[in-house]
Amino acid sequence: MDLNLRLVRRLIAVVDEGHFGRAADRSFISTPALSQQIRKLEQSLGVDLVDRTSHPVVPTEAGRAFLTDARLALNAADRAVASAEAFRRRAASSARLGFMTASTGIHLREVLDELQRTMPSATVQLLELPWPRQISAVRERQVDAALVRPPVTDTSGLRFDVVVQEGRVAALPTGHPLAARTSIGIGELDDELHVADDEADPAWVRWWACDPRPGGKPVRYGPSVQTMDELLEVVAARQAMAITGQFVADAYRNPGVVFVPIEDIDPCPLSLCTRADDFSPLVNALRRAVASVRTGRREAR
Repeated sequence: MDLNLRLVRRLIAVVDEGHFGRAADRSFISTPALSQQIRKLEQSLGVDLVDRTSHPVVPTEAGRAFLTDARLALNAADRAVASAEAFRRRAASSARLGFMTASTGIHLREVLDELQRTMPSATVQLLELPWPRQISAVRERQVDAALVRPPVTDTSGLRFDVVVQEGRVAALPTGHPLAARTSIGIGELDDELHVADDEADPAWVRWWACDPRPGGKPVRYGPSVQTMDELLEVVAARQAMAITGQFVADAYRNPGVVFVPIEDIDPCPLSLCTRADDFSPLVNALRRAVASVRTGRREAR
């Protein structure tokens, strides 16, 4: 038979109190209901467990034998529940955060520093994600959150908290006619070959290339690259140029490449992506950390 531990607790309350009424008060139920529960336990075991005629109520011989092991079983069950609860609390203070190479930099450190300030017990495991996995890793629960860049073609079931809006820049080879400028317009790049990525989502490639261009001129694509280092080497070799984020200019150096701000296109947001229905303590704390970092950056201006 399966032992109902709730009924065992009720029996222990009766024996400890020696009185059905006091045990009922302790268990927050009525005296008749408690008496029925003890009777149900006795019927399931096939023996009387307490002597109802004695005052105070005492266990029968069968009851004493049963309670010796029943108390041990109840204590073991309590320890098991406590262990699970402790694990839940530890898990609530631990999260997996995805990021992409060179796409986070100082912003990731700012968010993690703010998280530690407000939630010192929190631990964050960092997992590097390839570009195509930045969103699917969140949706498929490989990570609890990720710092992502656009474009995101399917936002269903996701929440995005913007960390920072960064300008976009043109990566040009040194000596290019536009390389010495302090800024340029997107139309000035219409005749340039832009790097491609045959392994990436075409929507991602087009977004970064600003395709279609405001002037209507089709974008022409050059060599395919899969990594940032490959992109910079292709640009330095004058095989193509690239439009990328300011974060690349901050994180990478190549003597053959110059980064020039593009003044008339939308900035590139860096966002914390989480599942919209995830309200776990640490994910909420990450969202608050992002909001605090963003507010602090505005106030610093």
